[in-house]
Order: sequence, then structure tokens, then C-alpha cells
Amino acid sequence: MTLRTKVTAVVAAAAALAISLAAFLSYRGVGGLVGDELERGLVNRADTVVTLLAAGLTPPAQADMTEQIVSARGAVRPLASGRDALPVPPDALRVARTGRGESRADVVVSGTEYGTLTRPLPGGGAVMVAQSHEGAARVDDAFLWRISWTTAAATGLAALTGWLILGRVLRPVHRLADATRRITTTQDLGTPLPPAGSDEIGQLTRGFAHMLAALRRSRAQQQRLVQDASHELRTPLTSVRGSAELLQRARGRLAPEDEEKILTTLVTETAALDDLVRELVELATDRHAQEEPEAVDLVVVAEDGARRFRRRSGRTVLVVEDLANPPVPVRARPRALQRCVDNLLSNAVKFSPEGTPVTVHIAGNRLAVRDRGPGIAPDERHAVFGRFYRGPRTQGTPGSGLGLAIVHDIVAADAGTVFATTADGGGAEVGFVLPPHGPEEPNGRAARKRYRRAKGAGLSRQP
Repeated sequence: MTLRTKVTAVVAAAAALAISLAAFLSYRGVGGLVGDELERGLVNRADTVVTLLAAGLTPPAQADMTEQIVSARGAVRPLASGRDALPVPPDALRVARTGRGESRADVVVSGTEYGTLTRPLPGGGAVMVAQSHEGAARVDDAFLWRISWTTAAATGLAALTGWLILGRVLRPVHRLADATRRITTTQDLGTPLPPAGSDEIGQLTRGFAHMLAALRRSRAQQQRLVQDASHELRTPLTSVRGSAELLQRARGRLAPEDEEKILTTLVTETAALDDLVRELVELATDRHAQEEPEAVDLVVVAEDGARRFRRRSGRTVLVVEDLANPPVPVRARPRALQRCVDNLLSNAVKFSPEGTPVTVHIAGNRLAVRDRGPGIAPDERHAVFGRFYRGPRTQGTPGSGLGLAIVHDIVAADAGTVFATTADGGGAEVGFVLPPHGPEEPNGRAARKRYRRAKGAGLSRQP
């Protein structure tokens, strides 16, 4: 059942209920009016008959009424010839005997129901006036019949009107459904959506448009990642294949130093492939996406990373806090943030000459890693965070070209920003700024305690 049919059914049911309720109340009101009119007519006829009989006159006959004289002994004499005698209820006989009061009752004669009114006569006995209910029954039946077909007609009209109006109202929904069906069938994310209005359906259309735009961007990024990855993988794979084929053809005829050189190339290129694949998986899957952001102390994260890189590389890695702008806790995912700092340190160690230190400078909610390398040209400060980007001065440097791209994606996911510039005195300064966690922990002690507890439970990577 379509939405249009469902809503039309609801509209028709509501209309039928409203009309039936109005008809029922009208019927109750009309029934009371008819009853009052019958009662008034019966009283007027009884007054007329008593007055005429007291004057010695015979009242004229009426088609829907009949009258009879009831004696004190219960004898009955119809006033009009050809009329059946009415049964005398006990209350009516009491009025005839006592000459006081009046009596009302309903009686049935020859299948016809009558309403009766008995009043005493001045000379004794009583007069009993009866009015047939056949006319009221006909009015009642006619009213019920008219109400029934009027209700049915009004319900049908409401359903038809609702169906036609809903067809126009739901037309944008049908167009949107057709567009989404085409997108699902053809997988063409460039399929245009219908124009969006200012109502709720327009808001839904704009929401779909934003979702499609995000999907298009995601697909374009995936395609670009695959293209870039295939390009980057081609060089080490070609080298590995060429070295392996050379060893296969030589069959042990190579000099030991040449064989050692080829094996060294295989190991180096295989390690590069391993690093590249790992970085690609890290970038494509975002393994830290399930982490919940919390308060993290940048100093603790920096010291943890610096300690590992001192052991790995033997290089001097310094962590410096800005006394004028003390570090504050930031809101971030702990493991992902540790990954960012590790990538920044790895990048700095790679470009710093041997014997030069790497410095991590923390001020407020800003962390920057400085190396003593060739620096970054102004036109490269945004490009270095692109995937597989290599500047003119770093073409021969080993690496996957994905480390800073991962930093950018992680920091952006935590509502932060990245930056890269040339430091005073030479070298590059690369880092990020993250939103502060809040004023409840201005000195970062509680955050530092939580991070160290998590670290002890295996939160941070060990060398």
C-alpha cells in the first residue's frame, strides 16, 4: 500500500467519523424536536376535544388521530365512526372514575403505535385522545436514509479530494524516489535531484543532495587513492620483480658482492612496500574511528612519542613547554593523537641531518614538531598534507608520502587544523591545533593521570 493510499484512507476515515458524529448528534436533536411536536399536537387536540364536548359539539375527525369517550365503568365509545376502539390503560380508567388528573400512555392497535392522552370530562368520565406515530416513523426513516447516503457521499468526496491533493503534495516525494531509484540502479552519483522547496520535503531533498555530494567526494577520494597507490606501488614492485628475475636468471653465477647488493635491494624495497601498504590501510580504514574523544594532555603524548623515537633512532628529541602559554588538555581520540605525533616525529627525523635535534614545542592547545632539514617552501605548505605528495627537494627521500596525510585526516576528524611552515633559523615546523577540552581541567593533571592509566593498559604503542 502506497503512502498516498494510506493517507487517503486516514483522511476518509476521519471524514466519515466526523460526519457520522455530526449526523448522530443531529439525529438526537431532530428526534427530540419531533417528539416535542407530537406532544404539543396531542395536548392541543385534547384541549380542543374537551372544549367541543363540553359545548355539546362533536370534534371533526383527523386522519392521524382518534378519540373515544371512556365512562366511569370503563365503557368505550369512539367519537368517529369506523375507528377501532383503543385499549384503556389502568391510569386512563382511574382518570375516568375520579375525574381528576390526566394519563399518558402508548398503545398498539392493529399493528399501529399510538400515543394517548386521557383527560376528565365535566359531566363525568373522560376523553381519550390518541395520535398515530406512523408519520413520525416515516420522518425518522427518511432522515436516517438521507443521513446515510449524505455521509457516504461526503466520505467519498473527502477521499477523492484527499487523493487528488495528496497526489500533488507527494509529487516531489515521487520525483525524489525516482531519482534515488535511478541512482541505486545506475550507481551514477551525478544524477540530478528534483528542485528543493522550502517545506519539509525540500529539506529532505537538500539532505539527500548533501549526502550525494559527500558520497561523490568519497568516491573521488577513493579513486584518487587507488590511482595514487597504484602509481606509488609500481616503482618498488618493478624493482622487486627486476631483482628477483635477475637472481632467477643468474642461478648462483653472480659475484657475492653483486648478489648481496641485489638482496639488499629486495629487502629495502620489500620494507618500503610493507610501509606503504600499512600506511594505505591506516588511511583507508581509519582504525581509530571507533574511539571516543576525551581530554588528552599534549605533553604526555609528546613525551611518550619522544621516548620511543630516542630509543629507535638514537636521535635527540626534546619536548618544550611554552611558559607564557602553558599547555592545556585538548579534546581528541588518544590513540589517533598518538599516531599523529608519531608521524610528525618520523617525518622530522627523516628530514633532519644526523646529529641535529628534533624539538616538540607545545603552547596551549598547539603542538609543533621542528626539524633542521631543508624547510618547506611557501607554495608547498598546504600540499605537504596531500596523499603521496613529494616536494622537489624531497624526491629522493624514502617514505610512502602518506604520513602527513594521515595527520591531516585524524586532526580534521577531531575538529582541529594542521599547519606547516619554515621555522626561524631554518628547518620545517609541522603540527596541529586541537580544540581545548574545557575549563574543568586547566592544568591537565587529571587528563595526564587518565592517559597514563590508559597507557599502562596498552593504549599507546610500544617500541
